[in-house]
Amino acid sequence: MADDLHSHPVVVGWREWVGLPSIDVPWIKVKIDTGARSSALHAYDVQELPEGRVRFTVHPWQDSDADEIEVECAIHDRRVVRSSSGHTEERIVVLLELVLAGRTIHAETTLSNRDQMGFRMLVGREALRQGFLVDPGSSFLGGRAPREVRRRNRGRA
Repeated sequence: MADDLHSHPVVVGWREWVGLPSIDVPWIKVKIDTGARSSALHAYDVQELPEGRVRFTVHPWQDSDADEIEVECAIHDRRVVRSSSGHTEERIVVLLELVLAGRTIHAETTLSNRDQMGFRMLVGREALRQGFLVDPGSSFLGGRAPREVRRRNRGRA
């Protein structure tokens, strides 16, 4: 199977629309980040629960807290992550199903506060090595979200 993925890679741009079906997020605009090992998702109200679980809330739209989604899932791992500013912190890692350019993969995803960042999610190298090539001069090669979703993401109902 791995040989098939690499013999037919999917080309994506530096930003894409993805779905996160395992946590009921149909659309979220992401930055494709080959400089990041793991993927990262903007999460707040992160609460560790018994039996290796975590509860958190996702705001799928940029610069907005509308349509928040409460999620509960298993903790996959913990990692010390260095941010682009050089700050290190330990983060909870969850395993999320991600649909990128029509291909469903599993992505190890750290939970962090990305309020000050332009994108609510980064897709990192671990996810991209599952059969993707990145064209840094292009955007949305995997397709665009429907117009009403794009308007909602920009704060227009």
